[in-house]
Amino acid sequence: MRNAPQANEDRTLKNPFERYLTLWVGLCIAGGILLGKIAPELAQTLDGISIRVNGAPVVSIPIAVCLFFMMYPIMVKIDFAEVVRAGKSGKPVTLTLVLNWAIKPFTMYGIGLLFLGILFRGFIGTEAVDLVKMPFGLDLPAGAAHGAGTVVLQDGIKMLEVPLWRSYLAGCILLGIAPCTAMVLVWGYLARGNDGLTLVMVAINSLTMLLLYGVLGGFLLGVGRLPVPWQALFLSIAIYVALPLVAGYLSRRWLIKAKGRAWFEETFLHLLTPVTITALLTTLVLLFSFKGEVILANPLTILWIAVPLFLQTILIFVLGYGAARIFKLSYEDAAPAAMIGASNHFEVAIATATMLFGLSSGAALATVVGVLIEVPVMLMLVRVCTRTRHWFTP
Repeated sequence: MRNAPQANEDRTLKNPFERYLTLWVGLCIAGGILLGKIAPELAQTLDGISIRVNGAPVVSIPIAVCLFFMMYPIMVKIDFAEVVRAGKSGKPVTLTLVLNWAIKPFTMYGIGLLFLGILFRGFIGTEAVDLVKMPFGLDLPAGAAHGAGTVVLQDGIKMLEVPLWRSYLAGCILLGIAPCTAMVLVWGYLARGNDGLTLVMVAINSLTMLLLYGVLGGFLLGVGRLPVPWQALFLSIAIYVALPLVAGYLSRRWLIKAKGRAWFEETFLHLLTPVTITALLTTLVLLFSFKGEVILANPLTILWIAVPLFLQTILIFVLGYGAARIFKLSYEDAAPAAMIGASNHFEVAIATATMLFGLSSGAALATVVGVLIEVPVMLMLVRVCTRTRHWFTP
């Protein structure tokens, strides 16, 4: 495992894509809304190019391509040989796993339900509804009830009409069960954390996600009386996590063998950095071209969704950082251990929300709000870490 960084090492976000991600997301919001006004049929046409089962769209091919290129550059960075050596850092790895998979999903559900379902419900609209995809393989007649939704016909396709706030809650749930495996490498780096440990936790979380993401997602969606498309959940994990994970692993081995580790790390990985964010921004433009009318009609929508996501981020960070201090971890291990839970794997959340509920769903919009607040909130937490470094014994 790589050594912890030196205290006097200068670390800043040098890549403009990462440094100004919030700005790019804001521009995509404006661009998507404008596109929805100028060419409302474009996003619908692209989303209509789908793999269909029994006449119903299951996987949007253009979105799947975009989301694969969001995920692949993340997965190819993972050195799974580090997982074998994770035993040397048992406490921070255990803390991360407990925080990410035993605590975070349930606090996100509770906070989301409190704010979206109770405190902000009147602002969102007590009678406001959202149309989401029918669960894969479910065939109910129009007018039938399913969970909190009702089956309706929309352009000849069966959809579920659910309360809008529940759709937003679904997106929050999908974010809450997706611990970060991408940008946390940046946050740990900026906080002068242990880069080797961060990579180990990224690898472990990626593998754990294959096992628990679908199970926890299905369970919490079911508790929230939302459609539980189990088959689509596991298909989503296969397409958006397992496929890029395997592709990243195989191509990493081949490229290092063919070109050498130095070329792989210094040239190839740098070429991939804009690929992830370009694919992400393209997806966001399409999503907001659908949701423009909703946002313009209620411009505070983003705020109502952002509040529970912000509070969840702060809560998980405080729990992780406080536990790390109680367990007497070094600062270099404590900072990334806390931030990997606080940060979200929004790429997987967006992919899953789009596949399960549709590109135009409130759930997909909620996952995008997670992207919008990710950078400023996590940069704030990086500053908290660097200013409280003295709390931890060397």
